[in-house]
Amino acid sequence: MKISLRAGELIYINGAVLRVDRKVSVELVNDVMFLLEGQVMQASDATTAMRQLYFIVQLMLMNPTDVRDPMALYGPHHAALLALCENREMLDGLAAIDELIGSTRYFEALKRIRALFPLEQAILAGAITESPFEAA
Repeated sequence: MKISLRAGELIYINGAVLRVDRKVSVELVNDVMFLLEGQVMQASDATTAMRQLYFIVQLMLMNPTDVRDPMALYGPHHAALLALCENREMLDGLAAIDELIGSTRYFEALKRIRALFPLEQAILAGAITESPFEAA
């Protein structure tokens, strides 16, 4: 996989944080977990239940050698989301996310969580009224 980075951009690879000083292309020749700077959510941005879930899974991806603490947060948070949510699409998404986490496919789980952000926003805005979904 080839990744292009801009000058000053960060990339998180298997728990290491790298900053490049000029525009570069990096070729990842083996299986690694990585996040680009633009995909990283700051704790202050984890303002809804799904964004909090994203942040927890992001911690797993950023430090794959020690997922014990984030996993301890993930279990109860995921369970609370399942208990609160009545929307079928959201429930299906949460099930898929749990399956991805179980197989340590954290990057794919993050993509699936991001895909649910608009649905969560619609639920929170009242556009979809079949769920009493609130930030955990």
